[in-house]
Amino acid sequence: MMSREAIRRGYNRRNYIVGAHTPPAWASSSPDLSTVDNGSEGSLQFADAVLVDTEVVDQLEQIVDTVTRDLTGIVVGTRDWWARTKIAETGNNPAITRAVIVTVSSVEQIQAVMRLADERRIPVTVSAGRSNVTGAALPLAGGIVLDVLALNSVLEFDPISQIIEVEAGLFGDVFEEHIQSEYGMTMGHWPSSFGISTVGGWVACRGAGQLSTRYGKIEDMVAGLEVVLADGRLVSLGSPGRAAVGSDLQQLFIGSEGTLGVITKVKFKLHRLPEQTRALAYGFPSFAVGLDVCREILQRGATPAALRLYDALESGVQFDLPEQNVLLIADEGESEVIDAVMTISADACEELGGVKLDENPIFERWLDTRYLTGKSAEGFKESPGFVADTLEMIGPWDALPAIYDEVVDAIAQVEGTLAGSAHQSHAYVDSACLYFSLRGTVDPDDRADWYQRAWDAANAVIIKHGATLSHHHGVGLLRSRYMEESLGAGFEILKTIKQALDPQNILNPGKLGL
Repeated sequence: MMSREAIRRGYNRRNYIVGAHTPPAWASSSPDLSTVDNGSEGSLQFADAVLVDTEVVDQLEQIVDTVTRDLTGIVVGTRDWWARTKIAETGNNPAITRAVIVTVSSVEQIQAVMRLADERRIPVTVSAGRSNVTGAALPLAGGIVLDVLALNSVLEFDPISQIIEVEAGLFGDVFEEHIQSEYGMTMGHWPSSFGISTVGGWVACRGAGQLSTRYGKIEDMVAGLEVVLADGRLVSLGSPGRAAVGSDLQQLFIGSEGTLGVITKVKFKLHRLPEQTRALAYGFPSFAVGLDVCREILQRGATPAALRLYDALESGVQFDLPEQNVLLIADEGESEVIDAVMTISADACEELGGVKLDENPIFERWLDTRYLTGKSAEGFKESPGFVADTLEMIGPWDALPAIYDEVVDAIAQVEGTLAGSAHQSHAYVDSACLYFSLRGTVDPDDRADWYQRAWDAANAVIIKHGATLSHHHGVGLLRSRYMEESLGAGFEILKTIKQALDPQNILNPGKLGL
């Protein structure tokens, strides 16, 4: 048995920045822009990016808190955590050179910026923590970058209904620390980007935390939204609980990645802090058998906070157990609930031939290294041409074993690949998320080409099986090229919604495949 704080270890911005997740040099330095060639192959520029003229800059300066125009400030102030951004910048092709960054601290300022942008047909890309890994916040169409980080207040808390209202620019770790210390509550939302992402970003990209099997994904946690539309109108959407008053309009904006409106405030459903934490660990001879066990646990009614199955490669990297496919089961809450979850989970593991492992070192190792699996060079010889990224998707249980085998094989067939691997990271009664890791080493000039070919190969398998392209990282630029084929006729509906809410296509153009 562990304290309720155990599973939350390391979830703060201080540990992210000075601990295991110290940002690489490229993410904390000013790039050399003296020889930037925006027209070269591999550049992340849009040829028709909009340049904001002096007259509009003068108008913006009367509306907002600050305006940034210098090239270095724009590159540093718009970079994200997408692997392709790193490739572009270290190849001296930073992702954007035509934009102005404006900072705002009120909803009224956002409305005024949107009215001006709508009148002048200027693209607007909302910016906050920029922890996204798909290029969702890169302003490749130029125009205005709308920095909303100053909207960071906790507004109201209803202790009876356990609903809180906050502004969208509040960082996740600051928010969680506040609700724990002030109210004895938790969101239960623990993404790997916890310390460098904002609550509005969680909603805009439809994110998931590492304890989603217990608490749900972000779309399950939202009780209301306030959104500024493309023409500057302010709308409030949603209500707590379930409703039957037509379509859930709130869900249009959850996951819209800034393409339909600017999220300014969010109401969240909170939970009481858990009483205790407990963990189990088992090893299995194959990843497929481990998937069967995960399905059994969920379909027998257990919902452990974390249910993580690692293939042999990742079990070796993460736990020094390369001969096993390690399943970690962790739960938190009232002791009676945990007793039931652990009994069901242990029974399923043992009935399907699991080998009981010592859960304490495995759980401790997971707490300390869970951010690193798949993105580090551990176990591989890193070189100037080393590339690593992660790809997550979700599909029905019956398709997952074949998807796992075929995606790992497809990645391996791309010349320059070191290894493909995966773990099952989020599970449900009907489906689960497989979180793949891609690693390659090529000539530094060929990194962008290898990266694209590896992603194309993996997503061809996902689309072939009719699975879903993303579980929680979203679409951004990275998955845009696959959206129409993946959604089929549904893509036309998405385009129609975009046209209705943003007829001039000024909100984060080029994202979601639009």
